[in-house]
Amino acid sequence: MILNETYTLANGVEIPKLGLGTWMIEDARVAQAVRDAAQIGYRHFDTAQAYANENGVGEGVRSCGVARDELFVTTKLAAEIKSYAEAKDAIDGSLKTLGLDHIDMMIIHSPQPWKEFRQGEHFFEGNLEAWRALEEAYGAGKLRAIGVSNFEEADLDNLVSNGSVKPMVNQILAHVSNTPFDLIDYTKARGILVEAYSPVAHGAILDNGQLAEMAKRYDVSVPALCIRYCLQLGMLPLPKTANPEHMRDNAALDFEISETDMDTLKNAEQIKDYGEASFFPVYGGKMPD
Repeated sequence: MILNETYTLANGVEIPKLGLGTWMIEDARVAQAVRDAAQIGYRHFDTAQAYANENGVGEGVRSCGVARDELFVTTKLAAEIKSYAEAKDAIDGSLKTLGLDHIDMMIIHSPQPWKEFRQGEHFFEGNLEAWRALEEAYGAGKLRAIGVSNFEEADLDNLVSNGSVKPMVNQILAHVSNTPFDLIDYTKARGILVEAYSPVAHGAILDNGQLAEMAKRYDVSVPALCIRYCLQLGMLPLPKTANPEHMRDNAALDFEISETDMDTLKNAEQIKDYGEASFFPVYGGKMPD
């Protein structure tokens, strides 16, 4: 069962192969989502300072009835934080908000502040400052692993070449119809695990007739097909839902996509519009004023 399987990060820490994403699940609702997921068998929960639900995620972790050392909690340093002092304070802030004595992994949410996302500036110096604070917290045992999100090749090279600890993950947007193969290969070649957020494209892919027909042949749902696709590419998918029925379905992955069908999925037509999910913080649009 996929919920019992793990990847091993570069530092030897094991991370469950499937995680529960919590973006756009309100703080007041997310604790119950975490408890429901833990009851189903999920052991990996992904939040962020930008999601404004760390408090609820921490409550769910503390009250789910599963031993803390069996759970893996990830949070993300706000994209706007590009100084050592701010990053250090924010790390301690997340520990306090989550109500945990350690965080399993903390990652830089984006190489650029969201309002300047993919505008050409890489913020190399600021990312090194933030990374230094993460390295320090990792060395102190506050964090069991550290990594990044939305980092391109040049951003990764900056930390690998100038940091003391290599990033352990790069969490990127990756799903059927939008799979950045060059970045995935580049990241994996450096011993960095690729995590795939929005593996079901926030539902934008569910009406795809070709995928529906393929999923029917495997007797699975379209979301399960999309999540399995990410796993077969060696990535760690983070589907988001607060619905226990969907949580179960997203973990029903005891099947294998054929090589021919994988080729078809790799070449699926790219989605151009994610609807309401097209803006901050996930898809690179600008934060609304």
